[in-house]
Amino acid sequence: MNIQNAQKTVDLWIKKHGVRYFNELTNMAILTEEVGEVARIIARRYGEQSEKESDKNKDLGDELADVLFVVLCLANQTNVDMKKAFEKNILKKTKRDNKRHHNNPKLKK
Repeated sequence: MNIQNAQKTVDLWIKKHGVRYFNELTNMAILTEEVGEVARIIARRYGEQSEKESDKNKDLGDELADVLFVVLCLANQTNVDMKKAFEKNILKKTKRDNKRHHNNPKLKK
């Protein structure tokens, strides 16, 4: 599925199952909550915190998909075309960072 289809899929899901979009501030709070769930898994599974038994079955992919869903909700309700925005963002990063990371001694092995 490409980004445009993902945006359309989210919009159709909201219209069919969600009644309407939550307002932007509510979705921002939900996004923060979902990112926190991703952070919890990363910190415990890949970081130095020990993983609680109740967290061991958490699905990182599912939590990342929750983040993406809310990002796409915000994009839809603020009329952001994520395909165009992402393409523009990659061009910006390429222009800005095309040598920076190669010249970073911290990234040399």
